[in-house]
Amino acid sequence: MRTPIFSVAARPETDMDIPLPSRSALKAQAKRLRVSLAAKGKTLTYAESLEAIAHQWGARDWNTLVAQALDVPQRDFTPGAAIRGRYLGNDFSGRVKAARLNGDGSWTLSLRFDEAMDVVTSPRFSAWRQQITCTVDKNGRCRRTTSDGRPHVELAQSWGV
Repeated sequence: MRTPIFSVAARPETDMDIPLPSRSALKAQAKRLRVSLAAKGKTLTYAESLEAIAHQWGARDWNTLVAQALDVPQRDFTPGAAIRGRYLGNDFSGRVKAARLNGDGSWTLSLRFDEAMDVVTSPRFSAWRQQITCTVDKNGRCRRTTSDGRPHVELAQSWGV
């Protein structure tokens, strides 16, 4: 009987603070693991590499992990990428200036709008914005809301455009 290369104790899912990648990303991790170990002269079967990745993510086995993973990749915000959405009820298009993935799976984004917008509804004064920093969840919605309950920021994919 072969001694397992990895003896990683599975952690409960609640201890994980990193969002689970897509199935294809998990398979890519397994492939990189096999290649890396092969370069060091250690052989690992495809199934063993999948099981090792599952244990690293705290799952009992590969089937358990892949059942929890999404078929589509999670949203990734790259600086310079085009983005559309609504900010305080106003439609915008612009670019991601900076992005940081937070431990809870949310993103802190700096967005620069293509055109400045007046975010005040009062006819008595204006407040123009061309750049904002916001935190959005995995669905592209800001947790902060206006007095009528609408998120401050809703990115295009989150409202079906």
